[in-house]
Amino acid sequence: MREDPIQICSEIWVKSFTTPKSKPFPNLTGFLSKFDIWVLAYQRSVAHFTGSLPCRNGISSNALHDLLSLRNAVVIGQFHWNMKTELFICSPNEKPITEFTSKSKMNRLLNSKKSPFQDRVVQEVLLLILEPVFESRFSSKSHGFRLGRNAHTVIRTIRSNFAGYLWYLKGDLSEMLDVVDKSLVMGCLKRVVKDKRVLGLISSALRESENRCLECDDTGKLKKGKGKGKRKKKKGDEIKRKILNPNEPKPDPYWLRTFYDFAPEEAAKVPNYGYCGILSPLIFNVCLNEFDHMMEEKIVEFFKPSMLDSIWKSSVADGCHNPAWPEFVPSGGKEKTRKMDYIRYGGHFLVGIRGSRDDAVKIKEELIEFCSNKLGIKLKYPKMEIEHVSRGISFLDHVICHRVVYPTLHYTGTGGRTVSKKCVGTLLSITASLPQCIRRFRRLELLKGDKDPEPLPCTPMLYSSQAHTNSQMNKFLETMADWYRYADNRKKVVGFCAYVIRSSLAKLYAARYKLKSRAKVYKIASRSLSNPLRGKGNFVASEYSELLKLGLVDAIEGVQFSHMSLIPSCDYTPFPRVWIPEHEQILLEYIKLQDPRFFSELLKSIKTQGLSVPQNEISEIVWDFKTLGAHWFDTELEKHS
Repeated sequence: MREDPIQICSEIWVKSFTTPKSKPFPNLTGFLSKFDIWVLAYQRSVAHFTGSLPCRNGISSNALHDLLSLRNAVVIGQFHWNMKTELFICSPNEKPITEFTSKSKMNRLLNSKKSPFQDRVVQEVLLLILEPVFESRFSSKSHGFRLGRNAHTVIRTIRSNFAGYLWYLKGDLSEMLDVVDKSLVMGCLKRVVKDKRVLGLISSALRESENRCLECDDTGKLKKGKGKGKRKKKKGDEIKRKILNPNEPKPDPYWLRTFYDFAPEEAAKVPNYGYCGILSPLIFNVCLNEFDHMMEEKIVEFFKPSMLDSIWKSSVADGCHNPAWPEFVPSGGKEKTRKMDYIRYGGHFLVGIRGSRDDAVKIKEELIEFCSNKLGIKLKYPKMEIEHVSRGISFLDHVICHRVVYPTLHYTGTGGRTVSKKCVGTLLSITASLPQCIRRFRRLELLKGDKDPEPLPCTPMLYSSQAHTNSQMNKFLETMADWYRYADNRKKVVGFCAYVIRSSLAKLYAARYKLKSRAKVYKIASRSLSNPLRGKGNFVASEYSELLKLGLVDAIEGVQFSHMSLIPSCDYTPFPRVWIPEHEQILLEYIKLQDPRFFSELLKSIKTQGLSVPQNEISEIVWDFKTLGAHWFDTELEKHS
């Protein structure tokens, strides 16, 4: 280990962003053979399995020797995916096999879907090398499974760039999340990567596993054969508390598992191809990158400006950056600029069209033809719908619609007199979907009913203390408030979530402490459930405060957002029309500073504009100080002061 792995990865990022997009990478085996990258990949893999990142100096010599043998096997070409009998390196959680293994146990090991630890290490190495190579070539229109981009950037981009669109085309390409054509993947990879060793590793990883005798269900448990019946339950088959191993990470807390169940449909699936593992999301974006660039070309072709339009007049990129910009233009006719925009998150994309419905139908047919010829996907009507903005378009559990406003315009007319005129405008509105939120709560069994939903007790927290239960629900509410950060009805939807959680906890506490009703719980514990509850009747507050001072009880947090005034409002921070993540901005700035031509051009511009460089002013001050002395320098400062 001679180099810093972070420095090596930074070099790959700089090289990929400075290389022209049309130029492929012929040799990546040089980075693949660097042992320092393998050490970093091993650290990340161990952190995934154990929950803690091991120190580089704390890795044992045996693990380093095993990692070196794995590196040599990959470089030479002797590595095979899902090789469970011949392991080069094992996970810290796995115990080495030192005793004789029975045939049934060996069959279970060979037929299990759990991939060995060494596969994860190789996937991490490939991801560290390939991610910067393709990130510089990906379209800015794709936001799923990428660094610095998430569902919030999608919502903010829609608010900033999609104002004024009347027709929306929503498409579903999630079929590629489950199955992808190997020839399509390799064809997309070969356009950028020409290294045979890297391509061979990915090609072998895409090959599906063979000779699987036992199948697994969704829970990961082995299914039994057809001839065997179900085993009868015995008295000792109660659910037991799981004891974790010393290095085994703790499971996700209840509040985080609850929030995961609120994941929108567009973000519910993550691709997993063969033995690619964590490489699968990158491969998915590589396959759809051509689709993204095709849509960018169509945006330029579709654009037809109109000088009478108040938003877009000359180019595709011009327009207003204010999300509250109303468009005082007619919804149809020749005075309207024809324009289109596109955004994709994972396998779902959204196209905004400012034009007629015939234009939307034509674009839909072109997209169906492209997906059928290039991607091998047949997009039918349910997977691609044309909807008018007045109906409301659901995307990422948010509803995109137009709100009619009647502002008063003040302008100077002929003769210098001020004219006030009332107009009709439309405002882009992005609101959180309350029915979708109700359905999520129903799936969690915290609500029942549709029209008038009734909260149910939070039974998973039945055996937890009041302090622990309140803290868990507070974390959940904080996360929900952050998720709906850019929704116009943020106060309403977060207030509804707080009401459901608070009522569910009140019912739980009423059952636990035998208080019979929520009203009695609120009377003792207050509206925020911050006062302690102990048995029947009121609890003496002085006794609880004394125990709290001694550290014998935990402090009870009140459930947040008990009043609407405590809920934060929608975040309307302006979002740049041409936005790039912060890490790409820093990278591009670093590349610019490394180029000597940048400084020469900067110096020329300073001379032509007659400006002074700070270095010249400092040198003049130092020269006067040396030649004329410190006394003259002090007197000059006194004169200026």
